[in-house]
Amino acid sequence: MGSGCRGALLCKSSSLSFLIPSSFTSSHLRFNKSITNSNSYRMATEASSPSSATGGDTINSSANKGAACSAAAASSASSAIDFLSLCHSLKTTKRAGWIRRDVKDPESIADHMYRMGLMGLIMADIPGIDRDKCIKMAIVHDIAEAIVGDITPSDGISKAEKSQRERKALDHMCKLLGGEARAKEISELWMEYEENSSAEAKIVKDFDKVEMILQALEYENEQGKDLDEFFQSTAGKFQTELGKAWAKEIASRRKKEN
Repeated sequence: MGSGCRGALLCKSSSLSFLIPSSFTSSHLRFNKSITNSNSYRMATEASSPSSATGGDTINSSANKGAACSAAAASSASSAIDFLSLCHSLKTTKRAGWIRRDVKDPESIADHMYRMGLMGLIMADIPGIDRDKCIKMAIVHDIAEAIVGDITPSDGISKAEKSQRERKALDHMCKLLGGEARAKEISELWMEYEENSSAEAKIVKDFDKVEMILQALEYENEQGKDLDEFFQSTAGKFQTELGKAWAKEIASRRKKEN
């Protein structure tokens, strides 16, 4: 706009004289040639320079945003690796029930959770059931055991005390993630499972039992163990038709093996 106005003021055409305010005198219109040239050069360089008013601000803004994104990414990466490193113990902690029955090379907590995740992946579509949610819940349901370990009824710890310990552990893990969207999702999935408060939670609760008796059958076949107590502990406790059907199939295979 500045250069355009200057051009209008310098115009001597009578047809454009209305662009020049009457308050301007001839002295206002006498421009030193060197000053005019200098101003023209300055304006030209400003227009082409990255540090011009608009261009410079845009570049600086982009640079600031880039720096902020880089810092956020570094912080996010740090919290993610802290969280994942803590979850390492899920891979190395063996399931306590099998240890007590002298099972050789027993599965880890992560092994158990992984196959439950596969159960959610391969389950048939059921009206009103969010299959993806079942998969996520299966991955999350024992995640607090990364800190508290695999607490079983044989440990003499009440369900209320077990839940309190796991809740505290889960809160710590979610804080490692910064309490953002993913941390909130993990917390909500875990609580939904604990409270058995949705159709998906009921299915995943059944997955937990199905996975256990399937593993028990495999240990019986592989190591000649009698693990009937695990089958007895789940009898009549399945809540869904899917869980009942899968448990029935496992029981039928066990009879054939015996």
